[in-house]
Amino acid sequence: MKRITILLLTIAAIVLTGCDKTQKNFDKNLLLGKWQSGTEYWVYQTGGIGHTWDTSDDITEEEAQGFNWEVNGSQFIITHRGEMGEFIPKSYTLVLLTSDKLQYKDNYNKTYSFTKVQ
Repeated sequence: MKRITILLLTIAAIVLTGCDKTQKNFDKNLLLGKWQSGTEYWVYQTGGIGHTWDTSDDITEEEAQGFNWEVNGSQFIITHRGEMGEFIPKSYTLVLLTSDKLQYKDNYNKTYSFTKVQ
């Protein structure tokens, strides 16, 4: 009887923790295009690739840093390609994604907001 109780409690814990009712599904196609926040620009392209630059650092789009991206539900992962060929993944949570507004937050609840410009 004790084993059955432990088994049932384990199954219940797995089911309850595995079902995140706050998870939203975002249409990743809305992400495609050029986004701006101040002097910072991000371009998301099909195939999960993109590039970013910041004009305040005197960087142009031609000199932009490449990255890969993926969206799974509300999970948003950007993997930067470093200068030495290393990959640097960063995980975010999508908060808002419409045809002209993008907002996501990092694990420290810092929010990033962008407006689509193309």
